[in-house]
Formats: sequence, structure tokens, C-alpha cells
Amino acid sequence: MIKRALAVIVAAAFLASLAVPVMAAEETIKGEAVCTKCELHETAKCGTAIRVGAAIYYVKSNKVAKDFHKNVCQAPAKVVATGDVTEKDGKKTITLTKIELQK
Repeated sequence: MIKRALAVIVAAAFLASLAVPVMAAEETIKGEAVCTKCELHETAKCGTAIRVGAAIYYVKSNKVAKDFHKNVCQAPAKVVATGDVTEKDGKKTITLTKIELQK
């Protein structure tokens, strides 16, 4: 009886862990910011992405991202960006809290 109850509890805990979304973690990344339309040719409308080595972080649209985009729409730019990073189905996204041109 106790073994069965323990097995049910373990199974329930395992299933609950699968349902929890990946929590965002604030990170600072350095890389090359590019336009998803003009440079990457991946979208119909302009957006921002940041290349860090082989990884690409797609920037979620917010005021910080919109205000900065003019710096990368026609040509890539080296940046330092801080924000909440998440990954879903192998695609990394960042919600910017701060971004500036790298000096």
C-alpha cells in the first residue's frame, strides 16, 4: 500500500514538472544585432535578433526593442543586451530591459 502511494506521488510530481513552463532568467549577452527582415530575411516585418556565436536570440517586441531597432535596420551592429531569456522548441528569445551599442 505504501509503495503504491509513493509511486503515485512520484508520478504526479513528474507530470507536474513537465507542465511548468521554462522560467525566464535575466542574462546579459554580447553579440551582433541584426534586422530579421533586412539581414536574416526571415520575417515580412522588421524585427531584431542578436547573433551570439552560432546562437540567435530573437528579440520580443517592446518599447526598448522598438526604440533601438533603428540602429540595426540597415546594417548589423555590435551590442550588449540585458533581458529575460527563454527557450522554447530550440528557439531562444530575449525580452530586453536594456540594449546599447558595444564600445
